[in-house]
Amino acid sequence: MNAFSTCAVLLISAQGLPGLRGSSSDDLCRSFVQGHAQFAFGLYAECEKRSEELAAALRSFVALPSEETHLAAKRAWLAGRAVYGKTEVLRFSGGPIDNARDGVETLLNAWPLDESYIDGVQGDPSAGIIQNPERYPNLSGTLLGLLNERGGEANVAVGWHAVEFLLWGQDFDPKGPGARTFRDYLPEHAPFAERRALYLVTCGDLLALHHSQLTQAWAAEADNYRAEWEAGPEDTAVRGALTGMLVLSGFEMAGERLAVAYETRDQEEEHSCFSDNTHRDFIANQQGIMAVYHGQAGGGVGPGLRAIAHRLLPELADQLDERLEATMGALRAMPVPFDQAVRGKDDAPGRKAVLAALVALEQQTASLSTLALSLGFEIAIQPGG
Repeated sequence: MNAFSTCAVLLISAQGLPGLRGSSSDDLCRSFVQGHAQFAFGLYAECEKRSEELAAALRSFVALPSEETHLAAKRAWLAGRAVYGKTEVLRFSGGPIDNARDGVETLLNAWPLDESYIDGVQGDPSAGIIQNPERYPNLSGTLLGLLNERGGEANVAVGWHAVEFLLWGQDFDPKGPGARTFRDYLPEHAPFAERRALYLVTCGDLLALHHSQLTQAWAAEADNYRAEWEAGPEDTAVRGALTGMLVLSGFEMAGERLAVAYETRDQEEEHSCFSDNTHRDFIANQQGIMAVYHGQAGGGVGPGLRAIAHRLLPELADQLDERLEATMGALRAMPVPFDQAVRGKDDAPGRKAVLAALVALEQQTASLSTLALSLGFEIAIQPGG
């Protein structure tokens, strides 16, 4: 099979189908729009809280580097990452996370990351911004933000994966994550330890700042993005929510993060490669998709897209129920660590499990595409397509 069968640009047309406009679903769509806004606010508020806890843990770690404070910082990163993964379903529709004007997604989740852009690496111990005080004497948040992706997309300077690298280090262990120790933050043990510490806490502070901006953009009763979202046409909002689900499922998860790794067998194609957290990233992404579909808004407010689908095409709604659950099961069944599961022969258990997850995502994406078609939307699975 072609692993990219549903990851290429897929444009769907809505001629001759019932569509959303003029249906009896107006009140239901209005409830969905309001509930989805509350879902986005609640999720970003939780992300902001987790990123603040991470920033605090990073400060405690660099103030007194030890195995205990290092472990606490890594646990805070993992806890925050589990929430951030759910928010990725809110991407791809021009919202505050990734609009062309002031979106912050590349400052939060840019990937893949060239480790040598930040710090010394195996084979080049003097590489990176940290090791170059002559060129970068002041490691401020403003500077690191400006350096992010300068000169190439892999020149990632900030965000979740920059913090991940600085906590775990490069991953050379086939059975586990990177093995950076707290001693890399002790001046008597490692060169540029103080700059490394400053870099780390600056990245943590930026994470909290950018998540705060997203929370504010979705806050109720404010002159912000949420107000525009709720005041606009219901079908535009429904289309935006469905776009996030489709592109995350088809392009990002099935394509960029699974199919490429499966076909290349390249360990560097693992999303959270330093911490070996990639399997949890996939699960969190799927949880976000399922939350939008089922309507798990903050506080249980509002129906999901399933309620709209069930009113128009109940058989399709039932099919999506099955495919969403099947995909979650397939993702949970992938062996850990992911970077080892994609290697080996095609009949190896890990490879077979990854392929099963890929097929499940493709089938899920096909059903979501059919839903978009039935609602009267043209949606490209590839961003910008």
